[in-house]
Amino acid sequence: MDDASLADMLERFGFSDKEVDTYLTILELGEAKASTIADEAGVSKRYVYSIAEKLDDRGFVEVNDHAVPTTIRANPPADVVETLTSDLDDMRPALESRFSRAAPRSERFEVVKSRVTVLKRVSELVARAETEVTLGIPYHLLDEVADELRAAVERGVLVLLIVTGVEPGTDAELSGLASVARAWDQPMPTMLTVDYEAGLVAPAEMVTRSNSEAQAIVFAQEQLGPVIVGSFLGNYWPMAAEVYTREPADLPATYEDFRHAVFQATLHLRAGHDVAARVAGRPVHVDDGPTELEGQIVDVRQGLLEPSTNSFPVENTLVVTAEEGTFSVGGGGAFVEDFEADTVELSVL
Repeated sequence: MDDASLADMLERFGFSDKEVDTYLTILELGEAKASTIADEAGVSKRYVYSIAEKLDDRGFVEVNDHAVPTTIRANPPADVVETLTSDLDDMRPALESRFSRAAPRSERFEVVKSRVTVLKRVSELVARAETEVTLGIPYHLLDEVADELRAAVERGVLVLLIVTGVEPGTDAELSGLASVARAWDQPMPTMLTVDYEAGLVAPAEMVTRSNSEAQAIVFAQEQLGPVIVGSFLGNYWPMAAEVYTREPADLPATYEDFRHAVFQATLHLRAGHDVAARVAGRPVHVDDGPTELEGQIVDVRQGLLEPSTNSFPVENTLVVTAEEGTFSVGGGGAFVEDFEADTVELSVL
């Protein structure tokens, strides 16, 4: 291996050009004073001391600062390679674990042909959710993903769940598995979205019949996520009956997911609390309006909780009275409201 190839290999381990030149100089000298290394490598003496400390921490050299003057000695290459190999071996389980969880994201679309894989993908995607999950799934398969749903709720994710194939009045144990759960006795496609950007759609017969030739699609595409959410909330959510609602969260709290802010505001208002909002975002219809609103929430238009108060299925709006006036506030992509929110901080007055 020539010097250029060796330098390229070292750069893969995070070395800069100057660090490569300095380290190779130390290797060639074996052991030397900082001033000698600086002259040979064409760098400053101060830089040699600085890089020597880093190389010492990583096991490449040993700095003998007990001697006068201080010397720097290259460790045997076999020892260096053994240390690097050990570090890489230690990293491997963590890297593989992260790769496994993120596997569906690496492909924009994945065709799935088995129910087992559908449930595995649902579990993987829900496990990585950070802000919002919408899921429609047959009730008899709920146990397969219950642990992941419960963990998502506990870490503050808004989980909107429809269980199908079960009568709304059935004693179905859904506590802790969702922020809001609805039941519907009719079949529907198994539908999942996670954080607007990834999800899954599987025909109903694929997860209910063992001999089905139907196929599911797993997607990781930000443009498609909102379309699936719109179908979920517009076509299926209104058809199902609300059977479980989580208790309101403690306030104050800040939400990047606008639907979650609407959900919590609705719960607190229905509990008789006066709720204030500080909203950061931008005006929708004017160029010179405020970029932050702060005031009391005087109305909510939503379809997440029964009874719904919105005028169309996907409308979720906060009406805030601030010093500048009264504004309707929507989430990302708002076009009928006065204000588009990036974040909403809720507090009880």
